Amino acid sequence: MAKILVIEDDATFVGLLRVHLSSAGHQVRIAEDAAIGLRSVIVEPPDLVILDIYVPYLDGFELLEALRLDPATRDIPVIVLTGRGDDETYAKAQKIGVADYFTKPIQGDQLLASIEKHVRAGSAAAN
Repeated sequence: MAKILVIEDDATFVGLLRVHLSSAGHQVRIAEDAAIGLRSVIVEPPDLVILDIYVPYLDGFELLEALRLDPATRDIPVIVLTGRGDDETYAKAQKIGVADYFTKPIQGDQLLASIEKHVRAGSAAAN
């Protein structure tokens, strides 16, 4: 299925997410902060990124902006999965260009449906 990079610093949440995504057939890599995540995207671009906005070193908005400015990474779909559900955070993420935005907790099926939709759209655009 898809190569997914999860950029999240909550180890418990990452463990649950890894099990859920792996059992659905996805290859999952983890970055516990935005700097490692950015390096990981550049070295081995994933099919999709799942990003928490509030991670150490760079915040998720800075990471998103960096990805969108680089022609090599600008088209990688990013799903924001965060504890922040306020309108300002949502609007800022949308303005930068996220594929989807969800607040924690999330239903696993909802996340998997979003992943499938955006990976499929990315594959179609590449062909």
